[in-house]
Amino acid sequence: MAASGTCRASTGLSHKMKHSLHLSNQEENSNRREEVDREQASLPLTMSYNARIRPLLDAVDKLRQLKVMNEGIQLPTIVVVGDQSSGKSSVLESLAGISLPRGQGICTRVPLIMKLQHQPSDETELSLEYLGKEIETDEVNVARAINDATEEIAGNAKGISNIPLTLIVKKNGVPDLTMVDLPGITRVPVQGQPENIYEQISNIIMEYIRPEESIILNVLSATVDFPTCESIRMSQRVDKTGERTLAVVTKSDKAPEGLREKVTADDVNIGLGYICVRNRIGDETYEEARIEEANWFNNHPLLCKIDKSMVGVPVLAQKLVQIQATLISKCLPEIVKKINDKLNSNAQELGSMPKHLSSITDAMTAFMQIVGSAKESLRKILVRGEFDEFPDETEMHGTARLAEMLNKYAEQLQNKRVEFESKENFLMDEIGVLQETKGIGLPNFLPRTAFLAILQRKVKEVSDAPIDFVSNVWDYIGKVVVSVLTHHSANYPQLQSSNKRAASNLIERMKEQSLYRVMELTEMEKLTDYTCNPDYLEEWNQFMAEQNTFMTLMNNHWASSKITIPGFGEIEVGHLRQYPNVVQQAFDMKMRITAYWNIVLRRLVDVTALHLQFSVHNLVNKEMESELVKEMMDSCGGGLERLLEEPPSVSNKRNRLKKSIKLLKESKDVLAKITNRISVDGKPLLWHGR
Repeated sequence: MAASGTCRASTGLSHKMKHSLHLSNQEENSNRREEVDREQASLPLTMSYNARIRPLLDAVDKLRQLKVMNEGIQLPTIVVVGDQSSGKSSVLESLAGISLPRGQGICTRVPLIMKLQHQPSDETELSLEYLGKEIETDEVNVARAINDATEEIAGNAKGISNIPLTLIVKKNGVPDLTMVDLPGITRVPVQGQPENIYEQISNIIMEYIRPEESIILNVLSATVDFPTCESIRMSQRVDKTGERTLAVVTKSDKAPEGLREKVTADDVNIGLGYICVRNRIGDETYEEARIEEANWFNNHPLLCKIDKSMVGVPVLAQKLVQIQATLISKCLPEIVKKINDKLNSNAQELGSMPKHLSSITDAMTAFMQIVGSAKESLRKILVRGEFDEFPDETEMHGTARLAEMLNKYAEQLQNKRVEFESKENFLMDEIGVLQETKGIGLPNFLPRTAFLAILQRKVKEVSDAPIDFVSNVWDYIGKVVVSVLTHHSANYPQLQSSNKRAASNLIERMKEQSLYRVMELTEMEKLTDYTCNPDYLEEWNQFMAEQNTFMTLMNNHWASSKITIPGFGEIEVGHLRQYPNVVQQAFDMKMRITAYWNIVLRRLVDVTALHLQFSVHNLVNKEMESELVKEMMDSCGGGLERLLEEPPSVSNKRNRLKKSIKLLKESKDVLAKITNRISVDGKPLLWHGR
């Protein structure tokens, strides 16, 4: 019995010892976990990776500082967006290890460019750059300094501005990152904010996240449904596949239920994945906050189930550094190409600009060069038929357009000839004229007055066509001349207006001369009938060969009333049998006038064409230069320097190009120093979605 009691006592002691040992093990494990959490919290957010990314990041930051983006060259950028009160500031504070402005409403009112740089020493260096200033600050006063700078940029009210503010943080343990924090999205303006505050914020955000070179860091609160977040909608507008969007889920400790399912289901298409973090609370130090964060994600029954590659500020920092490094490596070759292309383009544009004129000799030389270049261009366009200077502008292919206008004019005259020929009233005009011009004399003689009467009537009917043709030709030539002069004097607005006046005056004068010439030509055709062209007699003889057949039909009243005559077609002649005494003369008259009229029409075309060719040669080779010089001297009182003085628009363009070339050369030098360092250990930096 004693032994049995001893056994029971021994067994009881054994149970107590086991329980004590179990508690001791639990306490030891808990202490070990806390020690691990403290060790993790004491480590820098990124370590060896910083040395790899720093040179690349310095190069991009230098390009950003040089404002190369003003040249249309986008830089790889991490852009932080989120709805108001989503916890953006807390995330950035955790990454930077400093306090940022807090408060109700929009805390960030301007784009805040945060440059984080790890440095070995324990000293923290903080500075702000904005509006050409550089102001040093410290950890205690940095929030106030940011507020003061923001008010200077955006005003004392609650409005926003697109002018950036740069915060440089050099601190031991921070990741090497450059991010742009944008104002939090709000739809309802509070007192002091403009009514269109949402549109203003939206425009700024879209400007930063639209470029393909931007990575969107979308800050979401665990306490809301992700699809309802305005920041998600905005990022999806420019990044539908989500391939350049990374989501940070804040306040994980406030809404742990269902968080694992939300970040794994990915209902909003986040291509680069999710990182869940815990916000710093109250007066916690950043080290205490990281310890508490690690404790939550290690020990909370729900949060501990989330994959460790998706939780914690250190994981976020490392992922951002990796993404940024690979993005820079990926974009750098294209940035180099764009800078070189832009540099070459600007240098070429600057080189094509005229030199600044400082003397009468320079001014006269430049003026004569413009006149000479314009004359050569017009010779090509209007004389030689070359269009290498305007290959795609068909209106500037002068000889082709003039030939088209001439062909249309000739066709118009021929169409009028056809309109005048009536097959139903064949020979009636001639019979009427013969009857009215008959007199006392020998029969069978054709009166010349009858021929001239018909000729004058026909010339009068077509007299408008040459006038319209010449007028249209000179209108076209005027447009070509003005275009060429404008092109060659593009850098001299004063000279352009003078040249345009000279060209308009000259074209108008030469147009009047040509109009007088063609009107004189038509008057000559009315005045008399003459040609030495053998085609007249040849054609008249061909027509008269049909006269016997025609008269035989006329005298046979039982025969058909229709006859086919070459050159006229099928003709109705029945009505002519009532004029037996004059029909033979009328036939002869018709054939003479027809043969001669063909000569007249060709002459109207040929002489007009020759006159215009001659006038164009005079215009290009002689008249234009003298008119330009005369107009320039008259309009300027002989002051060539004043006329060709560089206008503000040209001067501004020259200065802009010089400034741009200087910036691009500096950018090129920056990249030249880093090009051979875009890979690590000979291998490109790569990142993947998740």
